[in-house]
Amino acid sequence: MASSLSKNPPPSNLPLRPIPGDYGLPFFGAISDRLDYFYKQGIEKFFQSRIDKHKSTIFKTNMPPGPFIAPNPKVIAILDAISFPILFDTSRVEKYNVFVATYFPSVSFTGGHRVCAYLDPSEPKHTTLKSFLLSLLAKKHDQFIPLFRTCLSELFIDLEDEMDKKKEAYFNTISDNMSFNYVFRLICDQNPVDTEIGTKGSSYLDKWMVLQLVPLATLGLPKFLNFFEDILLHTFPMPYFLVKSDYKKVYDAFYKFSGPILDQAEGFGVKREEACHNLVFFFGFNAYGGMKTTFPSLIKWVGLAGEKLHRELADEIRTVVHEEGGVTFKALDRMTLTKSVVYEALRIEPPVPAQYGKAKEDIVVQSHEASFLIKKGEMICGYQPFATKDPRVFENPQEFVGHRFVGEEGEKLLKYVYWSNGRETDNPTAENKQCPGKDLVVLLCRVMLVEFFLRYDTFTVEAGTLLLGSTATFKSLTKATSI
Repeated sequence: MASSLSKNPPPSNLPLRPIPGDYGLPFFGAISDRLDYFYKQGIEKFFQSRIDKHKSTIFKTNMPPGPFIAPNPKVIAILDAISFPILFDTSRVEKYNVFVATYFPSVSFTGGHRVCAYLDPSEPKHTTLKSFLLSLLAKKHDQFIPLFRTCLSELFIDLEDEMDKKKEAYFNTISDNMSFNYVFRLICDQNPVDTEIGTKGSSYLDKWMVLQLVPLATLGLPKFLNFFEDILLHTFPMPYFLVKSDYKKVYDAFYKFSGPILDQAEGFGVKREEACHNLVFFFGFNAYGGMKTTFPSLIKWVGLAGEKLHRELADEIRTVVHEEGGVTFKALDRMTLTKSVVYEALRIEPPVPAQYGKAKEDIVVQSHEASFLIKKGEMICGYQPFATKDPRVFENPQEFVGHRFVGEEGEKLLKYVYWSNGRETDNPTAENKQCPGKDLVVLLCRVMLVEFFLRYDTFTVEAGTLLLGSTATFKSLTKATSI
């Protein structure tokens, strides 16, 4: 599927325009935009209405949560595929304390430390910590597939049990439990059930993450409760003491069972305590949190795509596995449709919808129609679902097209898939802010599809939404008739 942008790239001498939009009155402008964002318009309409009003994908606005959680809610929004990558250029954009939004959760949630995700690459500790994490992933490389296949086998047993009992199965809870088990076993070489955490690891992390992210969410309550919800969720930060005991249980378990990894961290010059808090954040917030949103989204979109795509995936997967003699890295690399489906799921519903960064210098950015000057010190907010559904780049951008990235023309579009805080064609390094687990996420999504379609021919799902993601409920599940 060819890109219209590749046929008609934007000219390099686009006119310089003032950035349209405004921030409204101090304090009240931010509150007004926040109410639009969560209640009056909703996220998609919030951005689209401003694009239509300003006739521009780059404009000024306020982003939630605003007062009093974020002292400065003013941002320059960039909502197209051309301007978005400025956020990946850390030589011109600062990533200091802007991992989740315009606010910085209390360091109490991470043992008093600013963990790697909140550090700018210019800070020496960023390179040290990210090098440690990348080295750890490299050493665990051989365990990725076999351990995940084991965990998936347990997931499918739980899935089928729930289908037998209830004639439907809520995938998110089953997936969350599997994801936490995988992460913990990968790092600690222990089944969490055999530790003090027991079966509650995913729920401990869920509560810990929610308190940090709830200023960006709405509960979807009736309209007459919107005012009270806004005051409760979006005005003051949630206190850490509400999850202190839960976080301590997870931290203590990681500390107890990851001794060799903490020894390795000391070799990088990182103290064991700080290393362990970074481990919990990376494998708890980033890895588990990413799986928590990505796996249900993947199942949702593949399920909704229908039986024709399911047959094509099953045929490809079973043929390649038979020819290669198993589920190997080589086999996975040969599955072009399976790879494309994973990329398409990440494109249409990026696990992390927004990226932030502060201009280190005056920067000229281009949209499709014009150039704009972003001044030093201004905050930039890129909302990924608009950039990765840019109609100038992707044909039928709102549709899930499983074959989108198949073939030479399809592969050219991968540079516009931005879910990992970088292009899909780029790689994470110690010097950039791209997710260290980017390749692991893609790998695990492929393995999930492979294992699924080795066991099942087709399925149907009912899709829904959560605070910060999608839900998938299996309504039917047909076991494989031939392998």
